[in-house]
Amino acid sequence: MPPEPFRPALLLVDIQEDFCPPDGALAVPDGRAVIPIANALLQLPFALKLASKDHHPPAHISFASRHPGASPFVSSTTIANPANPAETYTTRLWPDHCVAGTRGNALVPALDAARVDRVVLKGTDARVEAYSAFGPPLRDPPLVEAESALGASRVEGVCGGGGRAMRGGAEGWAGAVEEMERAGVRVVRMDGEEVGWVRALDG
Repeated sequence: MPPEPFRPALLLVDIQEDFCPPDGALAVPDGRAVIPIANALLQLPFALKLASKDHHPPAHISFASRHPGASPFVSSTTIANPANPAETYTTRLWPDHCVAGTRGNALVPALDAARVDRVVLKGTDARVEAYSAFGPPLRDPPLVEAESALGASRVEGVCGGGGRAMRGGAEGWAGAVEEMERAGVRVVRMDGEEVGWVRALDG
């Protein structure tokens, strides 16, 4: 039996062109393989259906092109909190990707995006990196705000950008799962009981 109250939310993480082959700037192998799964879940009666997007300005701090002599995937930089310069963290540098207004920024066309209730944008501040839909290290999490406002009791996620979309790649998928679980998100299987509970809401 599902827990009470049971108002499940679905989160689709960064299912964008730049995270998908054949020509995405940060393509994840088999990145498009999640699309049929995402579309099947979008047809279920989740109380809230969210999609996150990397949505960077052209001169985003995570782009190696912004740092002279830096190399994507290899170099890193230290980021300071704009409101408190003493608070810092280190991030890896990437190729330019998911720039606002570009094809790579778009949700993949095969995704049934018409069923998504809200798109949560992240990485919009050129000064701050934001791997996670739950908010960058130095900012309030926009996804948590959306969940709270709409009364979701639990969140189940599908990740299109691989571990790097949620966690920056350093810890990979295990780190992404740990972060999601801390935020109250459960990683579930299509044939698992949690998805069965959602299907039963139609009954």
